[in-house]
Amino acid sequence: MVKIMNAGRPMELLQNSIGAQVLVELKGNKKIKGRLRGYDQHLNLVLEDAEEISINPETSEETVTHVANVIVRGDNVVIVSPPPGKSKKKKE
Repeated sequence: MVKIMNAGRPMELLQNSIGAQVLVELKGNKKIKGRLRGYDQHLNLVLEDAEEISINPETSEETVTHVANVIVRGDNVVIVSPPPGKSKKKKE
């Protein structure tokens, strides 16, 4: 049996990640790591204190470039990884 995720949950997870560092995997074998400042329904993301991580496919060597503030267009986003512990609900 396949459990279907509640449609509101992914956006809730993003909302809970505001102000925290996230890792965003993009098309073209690139990643951006930075503090999530905002997002919209198209998954356009605003990151600050960001670093672009490029991986050379021939040598598997990573190149890290500091990009400070960046807006990532949602069309390029493959995965947004929230900070550890943000995916678990607090039990009260």
